[in-house]
Amino acid sequence: MVTEEEKIFAKNFNIEDHPDVPARLPPHLELQRTRVLCKNDAPIHTSSVQYSGAYKFVGVDNSVKLESFSENFRVDVISEDGMELEFDMIGIDAAIANAFRRILLAELPTMAIEKVFVANNTSVVQDEVLAQRMGLIPIAADPRLFEYLSENDQPNEKNTIVFKLHAKCEKGEPRLKVLTKELIWLPNGSELIKESGGSTSKPRTYTSFSRSQDSFPEFANNPITPSYPDILIAKLGPGQEIELEAHAVKGIGKTHAKWSPVATAWYRMLPEVILLKEFEGEDAEKLVKACAEKVFDIEDMGNGRKKATVARPRQCTLCRECLSEEFGEPIVKPILKGEDKSKREWVDNVALRRVKNHFIFKIESTGSLPPDVLFTEAVKILEDKCERVIAVLS
Repeated sequence: MVTEEEKIFAKNFNIEDHPDVPARLPPHLELQRTRVLCKNDAPIHTSSVQYSGAYKFVGVDNSVKLESFSENFRVDVISEDGMELEFDMIGIDAAIANAFRRILLAELPTMAIEKVFVANNTSVVQDEVLAQRMGLIPIAADPRLFEYLSENDQPNEKNTIVFKLHAKCEKGEPRLKVLTKELIWLPNGSELIKESGGSTSKPRTYTSFSRSQDSFPEFANNPITPSYPDILIAKLGPGQEIELEAHAVKGIGKTHAKWSPVATAWYRMLPEVILLKEFEGEDAEKLVKACAEKVFDIEDMGNGRKKATVARPRQCTLCRECLSEEFGEPIVKPILKGEDKSKREWVDNVALRRVKNHFIFKIESTGSLPPDVLFTEAVKILEDKCERVIAVLS
């Protein structure tokens, strides 16, 4: 039978406090665990090691501890300009970073044009192509304020946004560019008559708004428009005309790419460039010139001495020019017998690495929501997925 003392011991037990357990891995294993080594031909040690028994043979516990994760994880915002956000996520696995990327691309809802009712189209653009182009126009409307439109629902002010477009190029006039700024928001719903009523009833349109959308506080001083006013929809020649209505509904990128809220969302591991020896004088200048991304720079040491330093490691794209050239000559062959080894000093003394748990993440929004809000919503969706998994397992 378990005694009370044994229960207290088990509760407070920490394997790291055991004197026979090493505090950390040997340096060469720690380097393999935390870094991707980028060699001249291919990267090595690319897989991440997360399971607890990975280093049992050296007596190191590799268990994932919540307290350690909470202390080490952080997000550092690097730059933000309204439509683009660059930040660092530090202390997570690549699978988590990729989960955020996939959610941003495919699972965050937006508003996009789903149905196009063409009243008149005499342009050279076919109706189907015109409708497809309309669907790809990003709409600056907060999708959190709208509901999904199912097959059994009727379009109304809570699930549909209606735009109209009427452009005509008069005869004798030059060709007319039809831009997205020509799309006019109809807060009262559709104006196209679906079927006429009797003499005493109101004609039915393609939407049934019981309330004007601009009467909502969210839209009173912020009318719904396309995210960009200068996207080209079509070109009209003299005498040509386009008249249509476009109905936007809520959806996700998993259904169709037009509902994806980001132009792109991508990440990469933080580059780490290490000079294993000092490059001075002419060697330093050649090393700086070899890098097209200006990762290296020259530092003045005084007394006429100059050496190369790693000034901008984040700009490294792993082009490997600093590994594939040795003073202007290719270094891709093994050292031959009797060859001067000093010619390989460059490639043997520049180390290119990637930090496995440090990700440079960039989000480019299409304009429906700011990128910081998109990331916050992605976190909520991932949290909801985790809660559902825990509920099923428990």
